[in-house]
Amino acid sequence: MENDADIVYRVNYPIASQQFIDLLSETSLGARRPLADDERIAKMLKHANLTVTAWQGETLVGVARSVTDFTFCCYLSDLAVSEKVQKGGIGKALIAETCRQLDAACRLILIAAPLAEGYYPKIGMEHHHSAWTIKAGEFPA
Repeated sequence: MENDADIVYRVNYPIASQQFIDLLSETSLGARRPLADDERIAKMLKHANLTVTAWQGETLVGVARSVTDFTFCCYLSDLAVSEKVQKGGIGKALIAETCRQLDAACRLILIAAPLAEGYYPKIGMEHHHSAWTIKAGEFPA
């Protein structure tokens, strides 16, 4: 899949940890990801079971990294587009390609980065009032 801005989209195309780190560093998402922990970044990439990437030549400029069962729910845990190419439709295209990989009734779920909260209603996503989180190591035994 390509668009008119020489961006090429790929599904489950391998990306190196450093490419992912470099991209996240160019976004507001980078501040909320463990960029200094190479091992953790590598595991994040290894265990995602749906990754859609956007490339400009050999440069990774966008990623939608998800964990999904493909039929009931898909947690889009990382949606990142380099600030150098934002506002060109790449984020929307990454989400659209992610959705094409899922059954039509599958629910796409994401937690918005604070600076991106206004983006999602513009592309037709609905706000959900109830989400809860806890770090696994903090759950009471």
